[in-house]
Amino acid sequence: MTDYKVKKTDAEWRAQLDPMDYQVTRQAATEHAFTGRFWDHFEDGAYKCICCGAKLFESDTKFDAGCGWPSYWQPAEDGIIERVADHTHGMIRVEVRCQNCGAHLGHVFDDGPQPTGERYCINSAALDFVPRDK
Repeated sequence: MTDYKVKKTDAEWRAQLDPMDYQVTRQAATEHAFTGRFWDHFEDGAYKCICCGAKLFESDTKFDAGCGWPSYWQPAEDGIIERVADHTHGMIRVEVRCQNCGAHLGHVFDDGPQPTGERYCINSAALDFVPRDK
């Protein structure tokens, strides 16, 4: 297991996060498709980790994958996303977590657009948004 920079007790995470954000980020739950606050959000800015504030994705890498969750073709910077093998629910997937605090974000798939060919399928509950200064 990764030694994360941001460490809090379960009680501290529960006090900081609303129930859905907690379930998604700390218990690897998934919000229902087409229900999250950012699935159809295309404002200019940055998407940050709801738990620790680390910048995870830029709006210019977001695209409509038609899946009902925010989708990005590249993280904001190398090394900010941790990849973990996920064998739950009878599937083999790659879970993605915030490298800074270990928050579960979603999964990454190899069916995204170029130039990376990747689709980071992320729960809105794992994200906060900061508009770019005009």
